[in-house]
Amino acid sequence: MDFKDYYELLGVAPESDNKTIKTAYRKLARKYHPDMNPEKGAEEKFKEVAEAYEVLKDTQRRAEYDELRQYSNQPDTGFEPPPGWQTNNGFSGTESTHFESDFSEFFNSMFSGNGANSTQQSRQFRGQDAEIEMPVFLEEAASETSKLVEYQIPVYEDGQVKEVKKSLKVKIPAGIADGERIRLKGQGGYGQGDAPHGDLYLHIRLVPHPMFDVEGHNLVITVPLAPWEAALGAKVTIPTLTGKINLTIAANSRAGQRLRIKGKGMRTKTGSGDMFALLKIVMPPTTDDEVQMLWQSLSDKSKFNPRADWSN
Repeated sequence: MDFKDYYELLGVAPESDNKTIKTAYRKLARKYHPDMNPEKGAEEKFKEVAEAYEVLKDTQRRAEYDELRQYSNQPDTGFEPPPGWQTNNGFSGTESTHFESDFSEFFNSMFSGNGANSTQQSRQFRGQDAEIEMPVFLEEAASETSKLVEYQIPVYEDGQVKEVKKSLKVKIPAGIADGERIRLKGQGGYGQGDAPHGDLYLHIRLVPHPMFDVEGHNLVITVPLAPWEAALGAKVTIPTLTGKINLTIAANSRAGQRLRIKGKGMRTKTGSGDMFALLKIVMPPTTDDEVQMLWQSLSDKSKFNPRADWSN
C-alpha cells in the first residue's frame, strides 16, 4: 500500500494552519471539479484533494495522520501502520465535506469506520455554486420587491460541460445595500447522485440614480437655486424616493450648504437613513437690458466684496 502525503497533495506545509489548508483545498477543488474541468485525469485529481482535505480539516484526524506520517520517511513506498494502530474516527456521510468522492485504499485502511464505505456506493458531487451580479434600482431598494433572475449553470454530462438556463423570482428585501449578498440555497449547479445542489449567490449592485447620490444609507440631492432664492429665501419642491416634499430655503443661504431631511434616505433594518439637500446657486441665462440694469443697480448699492480677505 502506498503512503499518501496529504500535505503535498494540497501544496501546503505540514505546519500550515487551518485557514491555509482550506484556501488551498478550495482553489484545487474548483480547478479539478468535474463540472468545471472535463479533461482526462481531473476527476481523479479532484478525489485526491477532497480526500486530503477530509483528513487535514479536522484537528483529531490530522493529529492521527501526523502520527502515521512519521512512520513513512519517503512517500509512495510500501507503507504499513504501526502494530496495533487504529482510529475510531470513522467517516460518515454527514461528516464528510460537501464534495464527496471515492476514497483510496490508504484512506480506507487508515481511517475506515462503520460509515466509511458509504461514499463508495455511488459517486456523489455537490453541485457547483453560482455567483451573479444583481442590479437593483434605488426605488426598488426603498421597499420590498421581487425581481426575475435569469442565469446559466454548468452541467457535466457524458464527459462534457454544457450550460443550462435557469430563471426564478427573487424577493429583494427593503433596505438592501450595495455590495450585500443574497444566498439562494440549492439554486446553483445540479448535484450528482444524492448530493445536494449548489447555491446561488446574488451580489447586489445599486444602479446609479440620475438625481440621488448614495452615502451609506443616506441620500444626497443637489438643489439648484436662483441667486434671489438663496438671498431672499424660498420654498421649493424636491423629489424623494417615496414622493415629493416641500423644502424651506432660509434667506441668505450659501452655495454648498447641506440641509438635512430626516428619515428620507435609504431603508435600514432598524429605520431609515436621511436625505441631504446640497444647495447650488445657478446663474440665469443671458438676460435682457432691463434685468441687466437691475443687476448693475444691485452691484452699485451693495458694499459686499467677496474678495475682501485678499487685501489682508
